[in-house]
Amino acid sequence: MKDSTTTPDLILHRGLLATLDRANPAATAVAIKDGKFVSVGREADVLSLAGSATRVVDLRGRRVLPGLIDNHLHIIRGGLNFNMELRWDGVRTLADAMAMLKRQVAITPPPQWVRVVGGFTEHQFAEKRLPALDEINALAPDTPVFLLHLYDRALLNGAALRAVGYTKDTPEPPGGEIVRDAQGNPRGLLLAKPNAGILYAALAKGPKLPFEYQLNSTRHFMRELNRLGVTGAIDAGGGFQNYPEDYAVVQKLNDNGQLTIRLAYNLFTQKPKGERADFLNWTKTSRYKQGDDYFRHNGAGEMLVFSAADFEDFRQPRPDMPSEMEGELGDVVRILAENRWPWRLHATYDETISRALDVFERVNQDIPIEGLNWFFDHAETISDRSIERIAALGGGIAVQHRMAYQGEYFVERYGRGAAEATPPVTKILAGGVPISAGTDATRVASYNPSVSLAWLVTGRTVGGLKMYPERNCLDRETALRMWTEKVTWFSNEEGRKGRIEIGQFADLIVPDRDYFSCPDDEIADITADLTIVGGKVVYGAGDFARIDEGAPPPAMPEWSPVRHFGGYAGWASPTAAKTATMMRGAASDCGCNHACGIHTHDHARAWSGKVPVSDFTSFWGALGCTCWAV
Repeated sequence: MKDSTTTPDLILHRGLLATLDRANPAATAVAIKDGKFVSVGREADVLSLAGSATRVVDLRGRRVLPGLIDNHLHIIRGGLNFNMELRWDGVRTLADAMAMLKRQVAITPPPQWVRVVGGFTEHQFAEKRLPALDEINALAPDTPVFLLHLYDRALLNGAALRAVGYTKDTPEPPGGEIVRDAQGNPRGLLLAKPNAGILYAALAKGPKLPFEYQLNSTRHFMRELNRLGVTGAIDAGGGFQNYPEDYAVVQKLNDNGQLTIRLAYNLFTQKPKGERADFLNWTKTSRYKQGDDYFRHNGAGEMLVFSAADFEDFRQPRPDMPSEMEGELGDVVRILAENRWPWRLHATYDETISRALDVFERVNQDIPIEGLNWFFDHAETISDRSIERIAALGGGIAVQHRMAYQGEYFVERYGRGAAEATPPVTKILAGGVPISAGTDATRVASYNPSVSLAWLVTGRTVGGLKMYPERNCLDRETALRMWTEKVTWFSNEEGRKGRIEIGQFADLIVPDRDYFSCPDDEIADITADLTIVGGKVVYGAGDFARIDEGAPPPAMPEWSPVRHFGGYAGWASPTAAKTATMMRGAASDCGCNHACGIHTHDHARAWSGKVPVSDFTSFWGALGCTCWAV
């Protein structure tokens, strides 16, 4: 009889495991005990460890990957609001998006709003535009509708303008514009110029969910992330996210053992000119790394001081940081270095990065900062010299796929040549600087990691623009490492997660198709059929639905968009689900391994057209992809 204290809790076998462990790169089976991998290897060796209480799951030849870790996700803020948000992430036509909006308006009771809060770009729509204000007002004359597009603008219908109280007498906010008609009345368009504060301030006026609903909302957001293969994240704080009040929901879920995402959190200052006081207080009352393996403190940022925030609105000229930036930033960084807290700093442009590095170098002369695992976020236009300076100081660079959503605007302002390495990922890798990938979701980009992986591999925006030459694109394994093992440096967890390796946390996913062999144009559509965190099944679909243990209660309140549309691409909508199934089935059934260049693998659209392409013995059907024929 096997010793029950050593036999595995779970064995997965007959799989195709990409372990990312260079000493053991491929395996067919894995055993898990007490939330960690205890055996990774050959089928017979691992199965021999099973005891009478071991759950054994047959993977049936499926690909297995380490769980994905987002290096920059506003998960705490996003979770508080997820159940109230209609997500246009991944919706392919404006017509479909407006149909979703119409359905949601019909069931949203007063005084609640319908909110579409980021995660999409007009370039993803076939129509290549945003809705007009007249269209929104015609669809929703009485229900407030708030649409946030990236960090550049928000569209409010008449009811939303009344709800936020914007009138002819409302003054212009600093760094923003309330667009008005000839009589001076707000039209419903708010512009960041370039400060997104005007957008945040308007959104903050909307109703909030009560605490119990926020618990439910956060669980549904984590469930959605699990569905997309995310098992861990670093929370970058956020505007209007206060510590410790807004962290109570995640703390409660952790206390209840209900977190399905491993979360490291950074503290983001909230008060302009009060940043030094914030960090003096927090370094006295909070301890770096306090918490546990599911919820732990990770240092300061991404906002350290407001005078160093260069908002990434590429529709506007690059902002110059004020002269007081260096002094204010130096005061805060010195406090962090003295207390041995790591930090992260939002910085879009090299002009900001180089000035921040001047500050870091001066602090380093008095208090060595190497070993603190500090880093810059974003760094779209970072220079070779700044990369060298970061390397010399022992820092890192966390990149996100914001250019997948804003690339067209960057090209329009700065040209294709300037956009070819924004950010210069391959150069940073070659320079030996720690680098990893994430999303910066939920507002400026989608939380879907597959979109980020597709951007890293193909160099294309979600609108289809080829931005990067091959020299700044990654092979699929390197891109995957950017989303797994490389993220762990940024949370000081190297060797503890990110690979399928003995002793590491048992976090893994089974994607719905093979990441390593599917066509390039399918990478962004990958979801998970099985997600395991700490040895527990937190999401299961398809062949693994029967072992799913992670489903939360239905989304609250009952009018929540999550009940009717789910999240990315409106997956819970019967229409969206049917279309996705048709597309996946058509793509696999035709057997072609290339895109038509116009409709990619949208075979379902071709099959439903008037041209007789579904008959493979006919002229049209025999041509293969057939998308071009409709």
